[in-house]
Amino acid sequence: MAPPAFPIYPDFMPENASPAATTNQLERSASSYLRSARHQPVDWHPWSEAAFARAQAEDKPILLDIGAVWCHWCHVMDRESYEDPEVAAVINRDFIAVKVDRDERPDVDARYQSAVSAISGQGGWPLTAFLTPDGRPYFGGTYIPRDERYGRLGIARVLTAMAQVWRERREEALETAASVMAAIEHNEMFSARGTGLSPALVDKMAVSIVAQFDPRHGGFGSQPKFPHPAALDLLLQVAVSRGNDDTRRAFTVTLEKMARGGVYDQLAGGFHRYSVDERWGVPHFEKMLYDNTELLRNYVHGFQSPVPKIAREDFLRTAQEIVGWLDSTMTDRERGGFYASQDADVGLDDDGDYFTWTLDEARVVLDGEELEIAARYWDIGELGDMHHNPAKNVLHVKQPLEEIAAESGRQVEVVRALIESARRKLLEGRLKRPAPFIDRTLYTGWNAMAVTAYVEAARVLRIDGERKFALRTLDRILSDAWDGEATLRHVMAYPDGVEPAEQAPGTLDDYAFTLHACIDGWLTCVEVKYYRAAVKLADGMIARFYDRAGGAFYDTAAPEQGSARLGALAARRKPMQDAPTPAGNPTAASALLRLEALSGRSEYRRIAEDTLASFACIVEHYGLYAGSYGLALERLLADPVQVVIVGSGAEAERLEATAMKGFSVNKTVMRIAPEKLVVGELPEALAETLLEAPAPAGAEACHPPDKDRPAGIPPWALVCRGGTCLPPVSDAEALEEALLA
Repeated sequence: MAPPAFPIYPDFMPENASPAATTNQLERSASSYLRSARHQPVDWHPWSEAAFARAQAEDKPILLDIGAVWCHWCHVMDRESYEDPEVAAVINRDFIAVKVDRDERPDVDARYQSAVSAISGQGGWPLTAFLTPDGRPYFGGTYIPRDERYGRLGIARVLTAMAQVWRERREEALETAASVMAAIEHNEMFSARGTGLSPALVDKMAVSIVAQFDPRHGGFGSQPKFPHPAALDLLLQVAVSRGNDDTRRAFTVTLEKMARGGVYDQLAGGFHRYSVDERWGVPHFEKMLYDNTELLRNYVHGFQSPVPKIAREDFLRTAQEIVGWLDSTMTDRERGGFYASQDADVGLDDDGDYFTWTLDEARVVLDGEELEIAARYWDIGELGDMHHNPAKNVLHVKQPLEEIAAESGRQVEVVRALIESARRKLLEGRLKRPAPFIDRTLYTGWNAMAVTAYVEAARVLRIDGERKFALRTLDRILSDAWDGEATLRHVMAYPDGVEPAEQAPGTLDDYAFTLHACIDGWLTCVEVKYYRAAVKLADGMIARFYDRAGGAFYDTAAPEQGSARLGALAARRKPMQDAPTPAGNPTAASALLRLEALSGRSEYRRIAEDTLASFACIVEHYGLYAGSYGLALERLLADPVQVVIVGSGAEAERLEATAMKGFSVNKTVMRIAPEKLVVGELPEALAETLLEAPAPAGAEACHPPDKDRPAGIPPWALVCRGGTCLPPVSDAEALEEALLA
C-alpha cells in the first residue's frame, strides 16, 4: 500500500490536482466525508433524484460507495482507487457513481448494509455496491483493493465484471436484485408479534448475554470486541432488581477491563470505537460521540448503584474523564452542541500514531522516576503493540497502583502522584502532534443522546456545569433542528455553517432520542417548554412513523403521496436491533412510557406496549443486540417509582442526591421549586398526583398546587410507586427508608 502524502482533512486537495481542475458533483455537499472526495477524478454524485435519473437515462448501473469521515479503510480506498485517473476513467465510462456519508444518511446505509450482507455474508465500511439504474443491488462487498491482494480481487477486474454483467447478463442481474430486495424487506422488518411480555423474557435475554460474557477479559465474545452499552445497562438492571450475581459480575468486570484497556484513551479520556483483540488492548482508534455518551451512562449508572461490589470510585473517575474529553474536544462551548467523531489517523500510514507511544518518545517528555512508574503502569516498552511500527505502544493499565508501590518500595500516594504527573506530561506532549480530524457536524439524534447522558451525569455526580451545557444543547436542537411542530431534521448544523443542497430527513432515531432529551430537560430544570416540546415530538413521531395497522415504528416516514423512494429506500424497516446505537423501536417505546407517566395519556402506553409486543416472539434470540428492548420491556412491566422533591437550597439538594442513589430504569426523580407548583407549569398527571398527595407538615398552604404559598416552607419529598404515594418526608434518612419500602 502506497503511503499517503497528506493528512486526511475534508477540504484537502491532492497534490496532483490542479486548483483549476473541475470538481465533481460533491462540490455543494455539506458532509465532511463527501467534501473530502470533491476533488477526486470520479464523477461522484450525491444521493439524489438527479443521480438515479441520469443512470436510467443512460442505462448504466450505479456504483455506490458508502463510508464515513472517521473510516480508515474508506480513506485507503479513496487514495488507492478513486484518486487514480485510470480507475476513475473506467467508473465514469461504465457507471453512475454515487457517494453516501453513512452518518448523514443512516437510512440509506442500513438498507444497503443489509443487502451486501445478504450477497457477501458481511457488511461494513467502505460499503461498495453495484446497483441497477433504479437502485436495486445485484452485487456488493466492502473494501476492494486497487490491485489483487488480501485474497481479494482488484477493483479493475470487479468494475469490468460488473459492467459486463449489466450489459450481457442483465436478466441474471435483475433476478439477483429482486431477491436481494426481498431479503432486505424480510431481514429488516423483524416483526414477530407475541403476547409473552413478562419479566421472564427479560431474564432470558440476560441469560443469553451472560452466556457470551468473557470472564477473563470482560466484554462479550472474542475478537473483535465492541462495547454494548444497552446490554450492559440491562445486566445492571437485572442485577439490581433480581439480585442476580451473574449479571452483576458481567457488568462490573466489563466496565473495569474496558477502562483499563487500550480501547480507553488513558491520557485524555474517552473510548475508541472497538478493540481488534479480545483483551481490549489494541483499538481501532476513531472515537465516536454515540459510543462515549452511552458508555458515560454505563459508568454513571455503575457508580450510582447501591448493589454491593458495583458502586466504585474507579467508575466515577472514568465517567469524569469521559466528560472531560467531551468538554475539551467534542463540544461547541459557545452555542451548545456535540461534534460527531474524531478520526483514527492523521494519515493513512500512521495507524493511530497520535495516540500511541514509543519508549523513546516517552523518555523525551518524562523524567526518570516518572518514566519508571509510567512504563510499568501503562506497559510502555521497547516492543509495542502495532504491526506497522512494533515500537509503538498502546497505553493500557498493566498493573494496579498497589502492586507497583509494593514492588518499587514507594507509598501508594507517591506512585499515584507520579502517574498523574506522567499523564499530564504525556498529554501535553501529545497535544503538540498533528491531531486527527474532528467532524464538527452536529447530528440531531446523537446530540440528543449526549443531552441525556450529560443530564444523568450532572444529577448523579452533582456537576451543574454539565447540566447547563446539556440544556444549552437541547435549546439549540429545538431551535435549529426542529420546526416547532412535526418536522425534525437529521442534522442540526454542518461545520462552518455550510448548508446542504437538500436536508437529510429526520429518522425515527432522531425523534425518539430527542423526545428522551426533552423529558430529561424537563426533569432537570422543570421548564414547561421542554415538556410541551416532548408532547409535540411524541405526537409527530407517532404520526410519521407508527404503523397503526401492523404495529411498531418504521425508521423513515412514509413518502408523500405521488412520490417514490429512491433505490432500497423503498424497503420498509422496523428497527429492533441495537447496531450500535439503541434501536429505534424500543427507544421510542421507552420514551412514550416515560411521557405517559408525566402526561397521563394512555395512548402513549398502548402504543409502547404494542410496539414491544410486535417483536416478542423473536427478541430473545438477539440478546446482546437487544439490550434497549429489554430495558424498555422492564420499564413497561415494573411499577414506576416517581420521586418528587419540592424546595430549593442545600436540604433540597441533599434530598435530590439521596433520591438519585441507585440505578433503576423505572425510577424518575425531579426537583421542583415551590413557585413552579402551579397548574400550567406541570405535566397533567404530575399535577394531579401532587394535588391529591397529602401535604407535609407545615406545608398545608402548598395544596392544592395552584394556591399562593408563603416563603420559607422547608423542602419535602414525595415517593409514589405504582400509582400509590407514601406520606411526604422532609429529611434524607426518611427518604432513603421510603425508597426501600
